[in-house]
Formats: sequence, structure tokens, C-alpha cells
Amino acid sequence: MITDTLFGLPGHAPIVIVGGGPSGLFLSLDLARYGVPSVVLDGRRHIDANRPRAKTTNTRTMTHLRRLGLAESLRRAAPLPVDYSEDVIFCTSATGYELTRFHEAFQLHRGRYDLQPESGQQVGQPVVETVLREAVAAEPLVTAYVGARVDSIDTPDGGYRLFVRHDDGRRSISADYLVGADGGSSVVRKSIGLRLEGSSAARSNLNVLFRSRELADTITLDKAVQYWITNPAAPGMLGPLDLDGTWWTILQGVDSDDVVADPVPSIRAMVGAEIDIDVIEKDPWTARMLLADHYRSGNAFLVGDAAHLNPPWGGHGFNTCIGDAANLAWKLAASVKGWAGPVLLNSYEAERRPVAARTIRDAAANGNSLAYDFADAELLDDGPAGQAARDAAAANLVVKTSEFHSLGLVLGYEYSDSPLSGKGDVVPPSDPVRYTPSAAPGCLLPHTWLADGSSIYDMLGPGFTLLYEIGRIPTGQPEELSLAAGRYGIPLTVRAITESCSVWGVAAVLVRPDQHTVWRGSDLFDREGAGGAESALTALVRAAGVPDGDLNSSTTDRMKETAG
Repeated sequence: MITDTLFGLPGHAPIVIVGGGPSGLFLSLDLARYGVPSVVLDGRRHIDANRPRAKTTNTRTMTHLRRLGLAESLRRAAPLPVDYSEDVIFCTSATGYELTRFHEAFQLHRGRYDLQPESGQQVGQPVVETVLREAVAAEPLVTAYVGARVDSIDTPDGGYRLFVRHDDGRRSISADYLVGADGGSSVVRKSIGLRLEGSSAARSNLNVLFRSRELADTITLDKAVQYWITNPAAPGMLGPLDLDGTWWTILQGVDSDDVVADPVPSIRAMVGAEIDIDVIEKDPWTARMLLADHYRSGNAFLVGDAAHLNPPWGGHGFNTCIGDAANLAWKLAASVKGWAGPVLLNSYEAERRPVAARTIRDAAANGNSLAYDFADAELLDDGPAGQAARDAAAANLVVKTSEFHSLGLVLGYEYSDSPLSGKGDVVPPSDPVRYTPSAAPGCLLPHTWLADGSSIYDMLGPGFTLLYEIGRIPTGQPEELSLAAGRYGIPLTVRAITESCSVWGVAAVLVRPDQHTVWRGSDLFDREGAGGAESALTALVRAAGVPDGDLNSSTTDRMKETAG
């Protein structure tokens, strides 16, 4: 439900989320999927469609949206269909020479995608927020108060009391768990004594949203979701926001007030033609590489831009925010429902902060090679010298590979060092580009399409899931594990599959609610102790947040006794 008034604001809620951007809205909807209610406080009444910000929803975020039943809704709402283009083109201008292109950038892919149930989608962030808001409006377990601005937060007796201002008055609400999804200027972060640390880029940029009737027909190159322009007069990026003549551009390295005041000459230089341009919005900005010192203080947590700010190069910012929300949602739900162990909420920072740090490093590295770093007047020469310069530029642009083909960042992040993961299994080496599917604990469940055309991910339940191949594990063990999980109060779905999943390397995998594995093997209880492997039940209880130190011999004996 969405309401534009503070009348009806409860005096208390188990979970209060400050901020109604993508991460806050996604978190509330994910909590609702687990049956947990929440209150969202969003200072904005309306979504500003003229500041598109993020434009790339990657394959992992689309798969998270699929879990919530929203992937197709977003694709229908997206102004650019996936089959518009899958390319990023580097060129001297939109009517000039092509230098090189990156095909299937940002996991854009026509048809069935193999590495996840969903491919990427080029779509502006306001459209994403609109789809999420519509879902919240229809969700009875979420109440979002728009136009509700949090002035201050007190922490009496270990809880949280928020003082909220609205045009119709001022009220307060207390919470057991508080989530700051309120952006880089986060009130929550400041109220709980946390801070962002890092640096900013040396040069600024200018976002411009504009309309042009002539631009689409003027471009002489193939269609692309992004054109990177290396014209020394106006280096930067250009791309369509929709099919109706709305375009965006990023003028990179802008250090002139004249360009900020009137970007039209620069845009025409990027295009290479005197086209009509109607500027809708201008937004100067500087890339920031900032990371919160901690993600948690007590029962208050930071997600999204409140926890990290990274440059847009690679399109990871918004997608990393959704990853935070997906990681935290099931852990908060477990805590509210009473089956979480004491380590579970601590694991949020342990798992997500390294992901953000790695993403910031890669985006910052890509920010060291922007359009102006490749701009050279010789690229515009029509003769042999110009062709030689363009060939050299194409070879040098391989440095941008991780910006557009970053599967190692998007799918290869893993939580093997998490307190929820057992030790000893080998995970693939870290690489921003290459993704090696692995079922090792902490890794994302390797995706496969089943014979009936469904995704293996469609078999996953809302809690933990045991997936096993029929006939390859001892009879009765799945039922034993299900019974034991029930006695611990841990939600577990058991699914048998009839076809081989060779990428697992074993007969069975145990999967967390956020689709990362926690155990793999061929004997759920390892009664013979073969290879010293731990049992699936031990891994399940640890993944619910029971500290390793509590998994001593007596605890293990009790678990085996519980399992029968």
C-alpha cells in the first residue's frame, strides 16, 4: 500500500525502511515474499523521470526481480526492448568512424540466456522505481508513506524512534530493526554514527537529458545502447532513452562553465551534425568512490547508496544496491520469525561490504580510461594516418572489456569467507570478466535450463532448498533432512530432479534463500565420515547463523539424533 499522508502511521513496526528508491522498495517486497511486513518512509512524493541515473539492469538483478514476479513487468515497461541493440559502440562521432564495439554488453541477449534465468535489460532507473512502486501499492504487507521525511532518529533502550515530517503534520514511529536505504546523504547512517570513506574523481561530468526529432535518422552507425564518442571537441557518451526521441548524454571531463550553461554545441559535436536539441535536464556530477566503514550498528543496517557510492562505469551501482537488499531481506525475515542464529545478521556486512569494495575498485579502474583518454584529432583523418590511429585505438580499447563484459563481477561474487560458509572447498579465482560457474559453498548456484524449458531457479523455495538428483543419494535422506530442519524451525524445500546437473560435480546441493549455495555432496549426513566432509545438516544450521564454535561434537550428535 502507498499513502500520501502520515495519518495511520503506526506507533511501532518491526522493520522500518528509510528511503523508497530501488533498494528500499525491493527490500520491502522481498520481506513480504517471506511473509514479513515493513514500513517504508520515502521523502519523495513522485519519481523524477527527468533524472534517469542508472540505465542498466543486469542479469543478476533481473533474476532477483524474477523471484518477485516482476521481471516481465519491467520488460514490458522498458522503453527500449532487448532486441533494439545489444552493443556499445566506440566511435569518433555518431556520424563518424566506428573504432570498436562490445557485443552483448551488460548481459543484453536476445532469446534464452544460459547463465541466469534472465538476461540484462536496458531501462532507466525511474522506470524500475515505477514498477517497484506499483508492486508495493498492491502488496498488503508493505505500507509506504510518500512525502514522509525523517528529521531525526533517537535510539532509546536499544530500539529506534524516528521523527517524521509531512505536509500534514509530524509524527514518530519506533522500530525493532531499522534500514537506511536513503542514499549518499543518509540520515540513518549519520544517526547511527557510521560514515563513508574514500575519494572523488579529479574531473567532473555533465548528464544531459534532451529530445531530438532528427537524431535517430541522423546517426550513420548501427544501433547501440551507448555510443562512446572520442571526438576531442566533446568526448563522452550518448544513448537513446526511448524510441520516441528522448536521449541522454554524459559529457565527460567537463571543466567549463560555458558547457554546463549550454551543452547543445557539445552534443552536436558528439553527433557530428547540426540536429535539433531540446534540453530537458542538466545534472553536473563527480564520480565518487566511497564505502561505509560498517554496514551495521546494533539492529540498524545500511543498504545501497547509503552504504557505498561508486562510479557508473560498468553500470554496477544500482545493481549492487539490489544485491544488498536481497542479501539482507531473508536474514531480517529469519530474525523476525525467530529461526535466525546470532551470527546471521552479522553476516550481512561480512558478505556485502567486500562485494561493494571490489565493485568500486573495478569501476574506478574503468574511470581511469574514459572517452577523453582516447580522444585524438588524428582519429578524424580520412587518410592512412587516420586509419592507423583508429586501428591503434581499437587495440587500446580492450582495456574497457571489464566495463561491458563484467560477468565475473555480476555473477562471480561469492561468500566463501562468510561466517555462514564452511571451509575447505575451493572456489574459482576472482576475475572481473570471467565467470566460472561453481556449486562450491558461497558461490551463486550455477544455472541450467531443464528439459521442460523451466529454469533450475524456478525450483527454489522461499527459504533454503535442497536440490538432488534422484537415485544418487541414499534413500530417505531428503526426508530426514526436511524433518530435522523443521525441528530447528528452518524453512526448507526439498526438490528432486530427474536429470543430471554435471556442473554441480555432486548429486545434491543446498541453496540459501538468496540463491547462493551452502553445501554440496552426495551423502547428506556423511555417516561414514568419507573425506571428512561435513553433513548437509551441519551446513544448514551454520547457514542459519549458528556460530562454528557452537557446532561442537555434542551439537553434531544432537543434530544426527534429531535427524533420526
